[in-house]
Amino acid sequence: MRKFFLLAALLFLTSLSSESYARSEYQTPSLVIDFEGGVLWQTVNDIQIPNSSEGTRFSLVDLAGKSPYPAGRVYITWNINRTHGLKLLLAPFSVTEEVIPEKDLKFEGEEFSGGEVLEATYKFNSWRISYRYRFRDGEKASWYIGFTAKVRDARIELVQNGNGSDKPDLGFVPLLHLGVDWRISRNWSLISDLDALAGGPGRAIDFSAKFYYRINSDWSIGAGYRTLEGGADVEEVYNFAWLHYGIACIRYRY
Repeated sequence: MRKFFLLAALLFLTSLSSESYARSEYQTPSLVIDFEGGVLWQTVNDIQIPNSSEGTRFSLVDLAGKSPYPAGRVYITWNINRTHGLKLLLAPFSVTEEVIPEKDLKFEGEEFSGGEVLEATYKFNSWRISYRYRFRDGEKASWYIGFTAKVRDARIELVQNGNGSDKPDLGFVPLLHLGVDWRISRNWSLISDLDALAGGPGRAIDFSAKFYYRINSDWSIGAGYRTLEGGADVEEVYNFAWLHYGIACIRYRY
């Protein structure tokens, strides 16, 4: 009798697992949460504030190096139905380094001496919400187009001998959104997305490509690469940065 109940329980659990897998295979999940964590390094980060003879143009890469920094972000995707969806991004980032500039710097109304220790802070938080329209849903790939409303919460600060100056930048940026989910096999997929805008005094490009392996119907793990490039060239500020991410991912589907 005990063997019978054990066998029945095993068959029941197997049927639940198969049903869940089939559901995830053929139906769009209502909710998807992606956790990204990894390291960030910079290859360009040029700054001049103000963007005139009153400011000195300098490279934060030359001062602080490309050094890898910890970075992470969270995506929350709500698929309203199979065609329409919303995607929320929370991506905080801030780093502070002690550097020694080779020359005197003029920054946001203050002067900082070369050859002395200088504390530099670079903050670039990104909060976004995207509308996604699935315009093609093939056997192997789903394609998305939409637009992104981005809130840029940035700040650059220099401090030396207790005196400092900073330039906060809180603003709204509209971006074009593109995405593709490519089902390589039953368990492997490639997910890529792009938020971008170019033209006028600035640009913004955020592109990623991530490989995911599905553990079960709800959970997947993955790894990939992200690049973030852009900045602004206006009267108040000149700042262009190019950042690179090596990322590990955990995905939950409901």
